[in-house]
Amino acid sequence: MYGLVNKAIEEMAIKVGGTDVWDAIKLKAGVDIPTFISMKVYPDELTYKLVDSASEIFAIPADELLRQFGKHWILFTAKEGYGDLLEISGSNLREFIENLDTMHSRIASTMPELNPPSFECIETDDKTLQIHYFSDREGFAPMVIGLLEGLGEMFAVDITVAHVQTKAAKGFDTFEIHYL
Repeated sequence: MYGLVNKAIEEMAIKVGGTDVWDAIKLKAGVDIPTFISMKVYPDELTYKLVDSASEIFAIPADELLRQFGKHWILFTAKEGYGDLLEISGSNLREFIENLDTMHSRIASTMPELNPPSFECIETDDKTLQIHYFSDREGFAPMVIGLLEGLGEMFAVDITVAHVQTKAAKGFDTFEIHYL
């Protein structure tokens, strides 16, 4: 996983608990890297360890931490220089989700080892979008919930997000976005 993800975890941890808490998370995870480089690839296992350690230190389930991280990710990536790319990827929630794969393809031109997820958006009725999430990585479905919630905030749309099917059932996770 690219260092950009680990930097975002670091920023969120420092924002919530300060640098001492971030240092404790790294220590508990057995990570002695002083600074993550955004464009450098790190083993996925390192990210999983950081999430597990942060979950223990903040005393919240990893799923909830990942959901909060998903919302944080939207703001973090905009600040890290991807704001323009986010802006041109869609003028509303559905259009943005439908353009996620294209956006990831553009990002892959600068991050050749990127292994992004894929999203399929289906409008089931005028108040519901169904999102199919395909990923080689395990355990990030709660982050997708947070991402979708964060996108709802970004587009000023009141939504709820439900995880209605796990990857184990059909090879992909399914989420439903309900417009309120």
